[in-house]
Amino acid sequence: MSRVAVHGVGTSHFGRRPDRDLVGLAHDAVREALADAAVDAVDAVWVGTVFGPPGVAQRTLRALGITGVPVITVENACASGTTAFAEAHEAVRTGRYGRVLALGIEQMSTTFSGAITPEPTDPEQRSGLALPTLYAMSAARYLHLGAVTPAQLAAVSVKNHAHALHNPRAQYAGSYTVDEVLGSTMISDPLTLLQCCPTSDGAAAAVLAPASGGDREVVVRGVALRSGAPWNETSPHVWGYDIVRDTAADALAAAGLDTVVDVDVVEVHDAFTIGEIVTTEALGLVAEGEGGKVAEAGVTALGGRHPVNPSGGLLSRGHPLGATGLAQVAEIVWQLRGEAGGRQVGSARIGLVETMGGGVSVLDGNACVVAVLEGP
Repeated sequence: MSRVAVHGVGTSHFGRRPDRDLVGLAHDAVREALADAAVDAVDAVWVGTVFGPPGVAQRTLRALGITGVPVITVENACASGTTAFAEAHEAVRTGRYGRVLALGIEQMSTTFSGAITPEPTDPEQRSGLALPTLYAMSAARYLHLGAVTPAQLAAVSVKNHAHALHNPRAQYAGSYTVDEVLGSTMISDPLTLLQCCPTSDGAAAAVLAPASGGDREVVVRGVALRSGAPWNETSPHVWGYDIVRDTAADALAAAGLDTVVDVDVVEVHDAFTIGEIVTTEALGLVAEGEGGKVAEAGVTALGGRHPVNPSGGLLSRGHPLGATGLAQVAEIVWQLRGEAGGRQVGSARIGLVETMGGGVSVLDGNACVVAVLEGP
């Protein structure tokens, strides 16, 4: 079995782009990834998308000249892109295919006028428990326990919007204050507008192949995928904590790392500010109940001890669901190569990606993928 490396990555710009169809968005990401890998063909493709229409993967790839190879479409909520990455990695690792493209695509601006419409076949969503509400419940619980303050929640937004000032592909960026974040429109109490990710369009891609020792290759040290276990009022943690903790443990073990503290740079699923706080605790990056404090203290900012979401994260880079995980992978690859410009984390050698797919169906998340990457 082969050690697998990411040989090339690419993304589109992220934002509300109703003028660009999925083919155009994918063209930007795939062409950049292929050029980055210095190849013009692949043996198979895994495509992650949530709301893409039937056959969208094949039609999109046809326009890019990629035909006649196996194309597999996966949907795993927000973790669709990293699920495609995990499956592409396994296909190369086991020798099933020699070179595989993982692609994530989503165009949400033409599908939803605002927030994602609750899924009527899911009993919780049908009752109105949409994802902003679910995350707001976690935030309310943390506030009740004294594990976070409103200012600490807002500090995550301030940090990630500031990081995005150095990301020319990000949907939003800005120098906000805590008071401005807290004073923005209330979406689901206590989460305000600037604490919620935007509706986004975009694409991201990665080319995976056996590691050959090239000076720009980023090796996949370990990757893990889990689906959520049943979750209810007896669970000791808020929604999403346990699945992230357990998936991270699998990925770190596969990577041969004793602790996540060995990781130099992290991209996590911060669809809402509380999401980043809970995830940094679940990963073991900070102690349980300390996520808000370290965000406020600058520990997870660029220049801090544990930089998190230097891309701006979902809050600022944007969250085109199927593309998000592979956009995170691209950011970590750029970081580990030293190609991240003004948001570069100094001397980054090991990076981690965490993407948690939402959904409420009495499960602790639909899916979670954690990948550990090592630079050249």
